[in-house]
Amino acid sequence: MAITAAMVKELRETTGAGMMDAKKALTETDGDFEAAIDWLRTKGLAKAAKKSDRIAAEGLVAVAVNGGTGVALEVNSETDFVAKNADFQAMVASFATAALTVDSVDALAGATVDGKTVKDILTDKIATIGENMNLRRIAKIEGDEVATYVHNAAAGGMGQIGVLVALKGSNPEFGRQVAMHIAAANPAALNEAALDADFVARERGILVDQARESGKPEAVIEKMIEGRMKKFLAEVTLLGQNFVINPDLTVEQAAKEAGVEVVGYVRMAVGEGIEKKEEDFAAEVAKAVQG
Repeated sequence: MAITAAMVKELRETTGAGMMDAKKALTETDGDFEAAIDWLRTKGLAKAAKKSDRIAAEGLVAVAVNGGTGVALEVNSETDFVAKNADFQAMVASFATAALTVDSVDALAGATVDGKTVKDILTDKIATIGENMNLRRIAKIEGDEVATYVHNAAAGGMGQIGVLVALKGSNPEFGRQVAMHIAAANPAALNEAALDADFVARERGILVDQARESGKPEAVIEKMIEGRMKKFLAEVTLLGQNFVINPDLTVEQAAKEAGVEVVGYVRMAVGEGIEKKEEDFAAEVAKAVQG
């Protein structure tokens, strides 16, 4: 596969690796972008890269709670100007409340708010504001109690990142603290059992390759991997992470001291995982001037 300058540029921006290292990684992996990231990490030339780092879409995430049920909803728009629009915010808030009674985006589109379907309300708003919008996703969670936190809030209950935390037991203040922790730490899963098996296997493979680069015997490598995997799992799982409010305790230990159990969570960020087309601003202005 031909390695283009654009491919090298994207890999450099994603990993922070040097130009020649990025080019060599792509050459060694026949242009496979994700494999090239792993190759660079194995050689110690890049940090772990997340697809969610390449966030593009605008809009809002809203959270709503009713009793022991919580919902997070993402509504996208083309620009962040719309996210700051009071009418758009009011619409998103009404959609979040309606989302408490449904289990999918399709069901939400057919739900009614003040006598009109969500789909029709959205269509009308698109015509009024003149910008494309869409219902992207919803996520629900249940517990004895559900705590919420919104980061970079644009209005009450909505912003750039929305977090829900389901607790067994009741401790509202602790629940909110955990929600803030999740917004900042962005764990991959609740615990080791909830982690994607392929994700764990991939990380283990990278750690094995890194250890073998040291030239140590296999028996020593196995012990090294065991310790590194234990550290890795603690870093990426919510219950194993050091609690931001009290780093001397893990989140699991802090929950026990608070008299509750964290049984689930949702963390939703605007535009997560959506690729954004890069615009050549100078070319766009030149085109506009030329008419």
